[in-house]
Amino acid sequence: MRVVLGADHGGYELKEAIRTHLEAQGFEVQDLGTHSTDSVDYPKYGFLVGDSIIKGEADLGIVVCGTGQGIAMAANKMPGIRAAVCTETFSARMAREHNNANVLSLGGRVTGVGLALDIVDIFLKTEFSGGRHTNRINLISNIERGEKIY
Repeated sequence: MRVVLGADHGGYELKEAIRTHLEAQGFEVQDLGTHSTDSVDYPKYGFLVGDSIIKGEADLGIVVCGTGQGIAMAANKMPGIRAAVCTETFSARMAREHNNANVLSLGGRVTGVGLALDIVDIFLKTEFSGGRHTNRINLISNIERGEKIY
């Protein structure tokens, strides 16, 4: 599986821990930055990760900022990206299983490394269950294309 990573300065240290963890497990990891704790703008990294997935360069993405919220909002502006902020493992499992999330968003200033790595592992190993959930994902795609669904 190919995983793309992106983070701002608030998520840099957690991104580095995630990168090391994934590489040790044999994942193909693409790290789009940032590469230090120098202040940067989180939207850029959310867009870069989303773009990599849209282009088929990665299967799933992980983004990290201080809280996980801002970078998820940025990634979710990209058509076809479904970024989920997860603070525990159940949400990570459901984000993949029911919502077919393709980007996991974490908060480097609010989630400890141990818990974050557990969340990452659950997110990456959980498959989309399809079925009744497929229609709901299609509704999201339809609204992204400007179709009125309500």
